[in-house]
Amino acid sequence: MIVFSFLCQTLKGSFKRKIELFRTEEDNFLRKNKMSPKSKKLFNIIMLGVAFMFMFTAFQTCGNVAQTVITNLNNTNFHGSGYTSMAIIYGVFSASNLISPSVVAVVGPQLSMFVSGLFYSIYIAVFIQPFTWSFYTASVFIGIAAAVIWTAQGNCLTINSDENTIGRNSGIFWALLQSSLFFGNLYIYFAWRGKTHISERSIKLYFTKEILLLSVTTAYTGLELTFFSGVYGTCIGAVNRFGTEEKSLIGLSGIFIGIGEILGGGFFGLVNKDNRFGRNPVVMLGIVVHFVAFYLIFYNIPNDAPIASFEGTDNSAYMNPSKELAIFCSFLLGLGDSCFNTQLLSILGFLYSEDSAPAFAVFKFVQSICAAVAFFYSNYLLLQWQLLIMAVVGFFGTISFFTVEWEAAAFVARGSDYRSI
Repeated sequence: MIVFSFLCQTLKGSFKRKIELFRTEEDNFLRKNKMSPKSKKLFNIIMLGVAFMFMFTAFQTCGNVAQTVITNLNNTNFHGSGYTSMAIIYGVFSASNLISPSVVAVVGPQLSMFVSGLFYSIYIAVFIQPFTWSFYTASVFIGIAAAVIWTAQGNCLTINSDENTIGRNSGIFWALLQSSLFFGNLYIYFAWRGKTHISERSIKLYFTKEILLLSVTTAYTGLELTFFSGVYGTCIGAVNRFGTEEKSLIGLSGIFIGIGEILGGGFFGLVNKDNRFGRNPVVMLGIVVHFVAFYLIFYNIPNDAPIASFEGTDNSAYMNPSKELAIFCSFLLGLGDSCFNTQLLSILGFLYSEDSAPAFAVFKFVQSICAAVAFFYSNYLLLQWQLLIMAVVGFFGTISFFTVEWEAAAFVARGSDYRSI
């Protein structure tokens, strides 16, 4: 983190001038096109989403196929694990959230996101010529960068939203972000086809009733993030009964996860324009969709698939493995994930609109530490136990979200204990 802060301070002077020049050009563009303040904020949200889409097209695709690629590389002098790398990333990610609000406050959200993006590029570049030491070192640095970039993203999202647009803007951002799953995995499908800091303000925030309750929901998103972004694709690629298409199906699975995310983010962003029913129905839909997906995966994918060897597994579950059902479950995983994440972003922006960075840092802290734990146990647990853990945490996470949503209006009306800190 010291290295990251040093880089930010070094770049701050020159980058600040470039930002001022960019803002001048942007203001001229907006005046020329007669854009209102609301349109400008919407434009900023779209730009934010597009930027994250391009960056995560590379990163999420790498995460989706990392374990499968590394399993093949382990036959050479490279001896790393995709699961271990992701555990390191999310472990460092969770710890770095302790000071990421301070970094964003000092250098600003724009520069924070810019420098963090450079570290994402470094991590992806490691795959060009992977070495065990460079692979794990890059994992540490990207964990730090992830904490900063997501805290900055939450801050930027809130600055450009109000209580009436936070739901819509969260949906737009999420849909654009998850488009990265489509584009990156589209390449994988065709290319592999046929081939065998939180401050003392922030610490008090964490122990408020609302954040503690939302932490259960956030913990669930961390577990299922691990599952759909790293484990499920590995499971599909390990099922020998899928034939010669087993490896290309990993890309196709990622595409349909992305389609679910995009459709969900876009649709729920539009639904949030009408707040008569609140956020609970969307979260309820999300947990139902995920429970259906977990049940179908349990019946379709062999239990030993997450920990299968290089040769894969010839076992079957309770039916002959179906490629179509496996891909349909990918869509359900993406759709359910968009339900939870759009509503979590929406409620955090609504509850903590005056100072959002610490709240989003806590959100990413809990999510990432749970993702790290999940990536760790993914090395050892059979599929049925991973699904059971997600089902139990998901159930309690949904109840917790409902409780906060029912009290959200009263929380904002009384000014919240958080804003009095």
